[in-house]
Formats: sequence, C-alpha cells, structure tokens
Amino acid sequence: MTTFSRALLWRPAQAALVLWAAFSLSFAILYALPGDPVAILLAQSGEPGAADPARVAELRARHHLDGSLWQQYGGALWRVLQLDLGTSLQTGKPVTEALAAALPATLALALAALLVALPLGIAVALLAHHWRSPLLHNAPAVVVSLPTFWVGLLLLQLFSFRLHWLPAMGEHGLASLVLPALTLALPCAAMIAQVLGRSIASVSQQPFVQALRSKGVGPWRLLCRHILHNAVIPVLSLTGSLLGNLLAGAVVTETVFSRDGVGRLAQAAVASQDIAVVQGVVLLAAALYVLSNLLVDLIYPRLDPRLRQGGQS
Repeated sequence: MTTFSRALLWRPAQAALVLWAAFSLSFAILYALPGDPVAILLAQSGEPGAADPARVAELRARHHLDGSLWQQYGGALWRVLQLDLGTSLQTGKPVTEALAAALPATLALALAALLVALPLGIAVALLAHHWRSPLLHNAPAVVVSLPTFWVGLLLLQLFSFRLHWLPAMGEHGLASLVLPALTLALPCAAMIAQVLGRSIASVSQQPFVQALRSKGVGPWRLLCRHILHNAVIPVLSLTGSLLGNLLAGAVVTETVFSRDGVGRLAQAAVASQDIAVVQGVVLLAAALYVLSNLLVDLIYPRLDPRLRQGGQS
C-alpha cells in the first residue's frame, strides 16, 4: 500500500471533522448574535397576539430553542447525525426541502462560472508567460482584490443599462445567466492565473524543458504540450478554494442580480436568524468542499504517476 493510499483512508475521518467543525462554529456564531429568532419571526408576522407568552413558548419548544446552550447544541448535533436538518423558523418547511429547491439554480450558476473561469485563467497564464507581459502578470492580483458586488454592479451598468445587451436581473434563460456567471468567474479565473503562472515559471526551469528546447521544440508546443501538463497539477489544489469562493460569491451575486438560489436563501436566513436554514447552508457548503477535495485526491494519481508508484509497502 502506498503512502498516498494510506492518506486516502484517513479522508472519511477528516471529512467528519470538517463537517463537525463547520456545524459547531456556525452554531456558536448564531447563538452569539444579538436578538431573538422567535421575536423576529413574531414581529415580522404581525399576527394578533404575537407577543402572547404561550405563543412564544410554543414556538421555542417546536424549534428546540427552549433549552440551555448545551442542550440545544447536543440536540441539534444528534438530529444532524440522523440527517435531520430541522425546519425553517420562517416557513415551517423542512430545511432539506428548501436546500433542494435552491441548489439547482446555484449549481447552474457555479458551473457556468467555472466553465468561464478555467479557460480564461489558463489563457491568461499562458499568454503572460509567452509574452512576458507585466500587465498580464499583475492583472490577476488586481482582479482578485475587487469586491464581488462592485464587479457585478459594474457589469450591470455597462452591459445592461448602457449597451442593453443582457438582462439586468431575474431568470430569463441563458442570457440572464451571463452576467452573474461572469461576475463569479473573474476572481476565480484570476486565482487560477496566479497559481498556474507561478507553476509554469517553476516547471520551465526543469531539466527536461531545457532538453526539449535544445532539440528544437517550438515555444508554443513546448508550453502547451509539455510544461502545461506538469504545471496544471497545483491548480487542482485550488478546487476547494474555488468552490468556497463560488458559494460565498453566490450570496452577493444572487442578491445583486435578483436570482433564486442558495445564496439568497442564506442571505434571507441570516437576516431573520433562521438558525436551522443557516446551518443547513453551512453544512451543504462544507460537504461540497469535502467532496471536491476527495475528488481531487482521486484525480491526482492520474496526472502524477509518482503517487501511484512511490512509497509502496
């Protein structure tokens, strides 16, 4: 068994630890927030007798908010272990139903952004290395630092309000997906270009590159067929970070462009302190992060045979 294979065996334990940490941290933050979720719900409902103590006590008991901190935490953790994410304080519907309804739209947006970010980031890294352009080398760092909401508003101003090429908001087919996907894709493409650019520069100094260059291999063929194949491996390590950026950016992007999805669901849940929904979104994001990193670990040996061959016992 290789060292890499033994490391993979630890992945389930690491995944469980990540999910537990995400759940515990989100629970602690939500518990520490000022305000009372039940009071917020009753204030928003405007129903007669909303301040009735019996009504308040009934809602607290229904949503498991009537115990001490440790009782609430233990009960919530036990329900999660049984795959029960609870019910929404605002709608009274199961959190799993809310997530299942919101997830497809967010996944479509994230996939579209990824399909734009990958070729764009790779192209920028290749052109920056080939042309030795300071502008292309420095542009990714600038783009990464731009706030997502500012990029979205800028694209709206240019392509919707001035040029009238694309719809400003809503969900009206593929055209309405272009600007939100581009808003999410730009910072991800910049991250890819940064990591890949550094990796290309490192691989270019390897002896095999010098040998191929001395044999007369053209610069573009050398770059695209030999250097890129070895340099792209570190980009896989970005998968978890990219997924986190896409999910975090979806909160802002779906709000700016008035799109339904997990982002808007999370934004509304945080505003109303809907604890069960917020924790459901956090656990979903953590689970996707864990799965993406596990997938990367399974792909690594395909790209780097040394991981399959080395360290056998």
